[in-house]
Amino acid sequence: MSTRPAPSLPEVGPRDALRPLEEEVLRHVFELSPGYAVFLGIHGYDGRLPDLTPPATDAWVARARSLLERLRGPELASLAPDRAFDRQLLELLVESPLFDLTESRDLERNPMSYVGAVSLTPYMVRAYAPAPARVAAMRRVLEGVPWLLETGRRRLDERLPDPFVRLSIAIASGLRAHFEEAEQYARAAGADLGEEVAAARPHAEKAVDELLERLKGDYLPHATPDFALGPERYQRLLWVREGSRTPVADVLAQGRADLERNQRRLAELASRRHPGLPPSEAVAAAFGALYREHPTAERLVPRAAEFVEEARRFLTEKDLVSLPEPAVCRVEETPVYGRALSTASMNPPGPFDLVGDEGIYYVTPVDASWPAERQEEWLRSLNDAMLRNITVHEVYPGHYLQFLHFRRTASTLARSTFLSASFSEGWAHYCEQLAIEAGLGAGGDAAELAQVHDALLRDCRLIASVGLHTKGWTLEQATQLFEREAHFERLPAEREAIRGTFNPEYFCYTLGKLAILDARRKLLATRFGGSLKRFHDTLLGFGCPPVGALDGLLNGA
Repeated sequence: MSTRPAPSLPEVGPRDALRPLEEEVLRHVFELSPGYAVFLGIHGYDGRLPDLTPPATDAWVARARSLLERLRGPELASLAPDRAFDRQLLELLVESPLFDLTESRDLERNPMSYVGAVSLTPYMVRAYAPAPARVAAMRRVLEGVPWLLETGRRRLDERLPDPFVRLSIAIASGLRAHFEEAEQYARAAGADLGEEVAAARPHAEKAVDELLERLKGDYLPHATPDFALGPERYQRLLWVREGSRTPVADVLAQGRADLERNQRRLAELASRRHPGLPPSEAVAAAFGALYREHPTAERLVPRAAEFVEEARRFLTEKDLVSLPEPAVCRVEETPVYGRALSTASMNPPGPFDLVGDEGIYYVTPVDASWPAERQEEWLRSLNDAMLRNITVHEVYPGHYLQFLHFRRTASTLARSTFLSASFSEGWAHYCEQLAIEAGLGAGGDAAELAQVHDALLRDCRLIASVGLHTKGWTLEQATQLFEREAHFERLPAEREAIRGTFNPEYFCYTLGKLAILDARRKLLATRFGGSLKRFHDTLLGFGCPPVGALDGLLNGA
């Protein structure tokens, strides 16, 4: 581990019996994941890379287990209910990386654990400190890259899952361009700063090239299809990520039921558009019409910006949820190194960032090196109706608005640092349906077609995740699921199937959405007087809790 002292943590929440242990736990978590601390806005961790050597992670595991014993000890048995909940969050914050290290063995099985830890983006996108300080952090990251990647080269198993190798190659192949982007950014701030980054690049790039050579030459020819967690570890995954004891079979049943509901609605919309056509032909014709209405490559980002303003106006007019001000979101192209894994994403302000509330909405552009057919296919997938739906998900009232609430309402260190994927993605996915219910795209059905299309995708992600990791599914079986049920063309269907091998948590969209809808069904009338705004504001006031705790929180338990 780093020999530098652990940075101080922000003063948030009470100084009580839990507080010293709360701080110990978070420092321990950030020691393994300094990039997470930087994302949250705790910039004492700037420029740090984790020590992933076996002695260091063995020590981390031993101390993590000791911290869990103390969290569960009798001396904390009399905590007030809200702090008892914080203690549960702290347990999950420790259990989750402990699972990754000891049960799923990510550092031995997945090269993305190493190449994915290298990001200079946080130091470029927000001016939270003077440019020299942020460039110094970038330099320290670059200087640490050879050591980090050499750790990976020594630690990885001899045979690795094929999808993990291929995605790692794609990510690593984008790092040179990412480092160049950082140098250009630094030069714009000062010639001397540019030289600082330039001096650190050669050793980092050499290390990336050596890893790429090994991935392509040694690992890829001998890669294995063995990526699955298995039923027991998958059930554990639901607990450590989401505090959920729901049996995997029940999760799968809920996903299949939602898939059927969305398929029925799609059939209704398609037959309304194309009466007289057989159902499958009507669906194909309906989506075909959507795909044709897309922006040009040059207009893709400006079109997304137009939809941001449209979504904000819609949210304000419908008064569905409070909009904290100031709220400013800019739209940019996805950084080069992140394009292999992302169509669109939100870079929100962290809860501890002090320089403003600006969000950055990334949209992945067409790659000019692609053949014309593939470029057109990408633009078809980002047609107007679907780009509007993506914008609702990523910006208003989805992720960006959610993080504006998160910055203002998280009341303790534990709640300010715990981020549930199923709550976060579930809220954003729920907002897509909410927008349609509130009348987005009224006067036509294109908006709802896009919303149902994306709901089918998220349903298929949940089903594919369970199938790939607990039922022995092959990549081909998962690909066919996305083609058949989500109506995807072959290339994006394969991409979705591959994602499920290394990211089984992509069940989070549907899992979280269904939890929110279930809570709304049970409590909207009785607890919130039928007010959607009160329900939504209360929900977002909890921070970003594990969905397994949602019922208890809403019922005041």
